[in-house]
Amino acid sequence: MRDSLFARQLLEDVRVLASEAMGGRATGTVGAERAREYLIGRLEAVGVKPWAGRFRHPFAGDPGGVNLIGWLPGEDEGASWLLVLAHHDHLGRLDGELHPGADDNASGLATLLGAAAALAERPRRRGVLLVSPDGEEEGQAGSTALAADPPFPLERVGLVVNLDMLSRSERGELWVAGISHHAALAPALLAAAARSPVTVRLGHDQPDPDDERFDWSSESDHAAFHELGVPWLYFGVEDHPDYHTPNDTFERIDAEFFVGAAVTAVDFLTGYADDEDD
Repeated sequence: MRDSLFARQLLEDVRVLASEAMGGRATGTVGAERAREYLIGRLEAVGVKPWAGRFRHPFAGDPGGVNLIGWLPGEDEGASWLLVLAHHDHLGRLDGELHPGADDNASGLATLLGAAAALAERPRRRGVLLVSPDGEEEGQAGSTALAADPPFPLERVGLVVNLDMLSRSERGELWVAGISHHAALAPALLAAAARSPVTVRLGHDQPDPDDERFDWSSESDHAAFHELGVPWLYFGVEDHPDYHTPNDTFERIDAEFFVGAAVTAVDFLTGYADDEDD
C-alpha cells in the first residue's frame, strides 16, 4: 500500500505542478509563486522546517527570483549535510503557447517531495537541506546566487544531489552523472542501482568532442557547486523530442518509468542520509 501511495502522490504532484494553473512556472510570474505555495504546503505537511525561519529566500539579479529552502535536522551534529536540489521554474508561455514542464522539472520536484517524506518519517544521521532553486532556465540564476552567497554554512554540505528530469526515457534509462568526479560515491550508488526497477547508467560527466551536450557537469543547478569543489550527483534522463516544447505535458510522462526512477533516487538519498562515512 505504501508503494502505491508513494506512486500516486508522485503523479499527483507532477499533474498539479504541470497544470494550466501554474502557467509554465516562468521566473517572476504568478505561476512560479503558485508553484512555490504548493511546494511549501507539501513540505510542511511531511514535517520539513523552513531554513532560518522562512522557506522563501529571494535573490537579486537579472532576473532575480525566489529560492525555496527547507531543513530536516540530523542526529549527528558532526556529520556533513546532504543538499537535495530540484528547480521549480520552467519556460512559462512562449509565443502564446504554454510550456507545462512536466518532465522539466515537475518530475524532479515530485521526487524531491517524495524524498522529503521518506527522510522526515524517521530519524536520520545527517541534516538534509531540501532546496528548490528558481531561474534554472535563466542561466541557473538561483543556484548560482545560492552558491555565491549561501544562507547556510556551505562548508557543512558533504554532497549535493540534483534531480532534474526523471520521467521520460525512450530507452528506459536513468542516468546518474558525477561519479567520474567523485568516485568514492560509487559503492553506495551502485548498490542503489542494483535494487532499482529501472536501468541505471553512470556517465554524462566527461567531455565528448563530438557532442557538446554529452557532459552534464555544468548543465543544471549542481554546476555552481561543482565549480566550488562540492561533491555532487545529477539524476536525470537524456533529452527527448518534447524537451522544452509545449508537449512536455503530464499526459506524456512514462508513469512506470518515472516511479521507478523516483524510487531509485529516494533509495539512494535515504541511504546516504544515514551513511557513516564522512
